[in-house]
Amino acid sequence: MDQSGLSSTEFASVVTAITSAFGDPTRREIYLLAREATDGVTASEVARTIDLHPNVARHHLDKLTAGGYLTVSVARGGTGAGRPSKRYRATTRGDHLDLPVRHDDVLVTLLGRALDLLPREQAEAMAEEVGVEYGRLMARSLGYDGDHQRSFRSALHAVADALTAHGFAAHAEKRNDELRIVSEHCPFGDAVLTNPVICAVDRGMMKGMMSELHGGETILAIESSKPMGDTVCVTAVEA
Repeated sequence: MDQSGLSSTEFASVVTAITSAFGDPTRREIYLLAREATDGVTASEVARTIDLHPNVARHHLDKLTAGGYLTVSVARGGTGAGRPSKRYRATTRGDHLDLPVRHDDVLVTLLGRALDLLPREQAEAMAEEVGVEYGRLMARSLGYDGDHQRSFRSALHAVADALTAHGFAAHAEKRNDELRIVSEHCPFGDAVLTNPVICAVDRGMMKGMMSELHGGETILAIESSKPMGDTVCVTAVEA
């Protein structure tokens, strides 16, 4: 993209907006799919076509909608119970984007290499601290009223929903009297395989959100993770 005619601040804002919408290659693929569909697409259709979890597909579609690249409407004539089917249609705003924008990959790789320069314990502490602060901001964005704290289980489900909105495809579950958060997708991609210390960021996000929504200290225990060779990330959560 040509920077001519834009101030440095305006250019940075444009790059940020485009990166947010198209920095993920999967999100660009979804945009192109919606753009080619005359009647638009639903999250379920995208999930089947690209082999994604429906919650992940919905997250990407909502990000593109928030950026003005898609419009959304509620489909009529649906059958069965459950949430109404939303159809997403492409606008013309992204027509000038001819090449993939991969800034997210660059930033995550840079983060991983920067953390590699620090002793592991220090790097994990720093990554978790960043996650905690961001988690608190995420909890406040849910319209949380600090005078009315949620129950532990209610807070846990809210955390899972917030993580899903950020690309983790997470859900809360109870197994053997233990509450856990299961994340079926990682927005950090393959970067966590070579830099597992990045996982401390989402642990911090969970702690920060639980601190705001429920209060007190939350103890997390990692039961499985992709850097450990597992297919999903499972975190046991205890008040």
